Amino acid sequence: MDNLILAALLGLLEGLTEFIPVSSTGHLLLVGHFLGFNSPGNTFEVVIQLGAVLALVSLYAAKLMGLAFRARRDPDALRALVSLLIAFLPAVVVGLLAHDFIKRVLFESPALIAVMLIIGGVILLVIDKLAPAPVHMEATELPLRTAFWIGVCQCLAMVPGVSRSGATIVGALMLGVEKRAAAEFSFLLSLPTMGAAVAYDLFKSRDLLDFSAITDIAIGFAVAFLTALLVVRAVLRFVGKHGYAVFGWWRIIVGTAALIGLWAGF
Repeated sequence: MDNLILAALLGLLEGLTEFIPVSSTGHLLLVGHFLGFNSPGNTFEVVIQLGAVLALVSLYAAKLMGLAFRARRDPDALRALVSLLIAFLPAVVVGLLAHDFIKRVLFESPALIAVMLIIGGVILLVIDKLAPAPVHMEATELPLRTAFWIGVCQCLAMVPGVSRSGATIVGALMLGVEKRAAAEFSFLLSLPTMGAAVAYDLFKSRDLLDFSAITDIAIGFAVAFLTALLVVRAVLRFVGKHGYAVFGWWRIIVGTAALIGLWAGF
């Protein structure tokens, strides 16, 4: 496959999957495995993920800046920012302690990724039907304890195939957060989490980074950015009406197909 087409495909995949509960990392790693794609220091994957992060920043910058400006005089705005910080902290601790193991061991196991996609899909289907009735209707009004436990759930996503948004959304639903609010809190939480993860990956891999294929990287980055812009708003509308079952079935289908491909020797 032509490198430019593959770069656009991977950028599209990143933008489509980063903010829905299907594991963008799992999808990228599986596609890379089956198509034989590999970039030194994972430069390509890290940079296109940054494209998705910047898309989310552009969508939520005004909201976050509004909260920051009001925080000094508005206790509710301050609590909203503190809740995001509290939810972010567990991932910082676990990420710093387990980063090398995750990257060197777990990221090298396509079979593990496929299995986690299937397990996560089953969990999404169950939780979508059996989650308790929502008591928290706004993403910026969650109790600090609720935010903390959502942050703990987010740590599960360090296993590729679990999905960061999937883990946080499932945790939020089980804690009584309304479906649309769960998705929006997951989006907001992804800003510090993904921003820090990308920065840390770039720092840890600084000696391996290879920007020689700058055209491929630029195309992947641009496609991921533009696709993520469209996906975030569409997801909020979709889950408010239809829930998360379709994402659960998608995970099961992709995970099963990957296991079949691996069993067949691809």
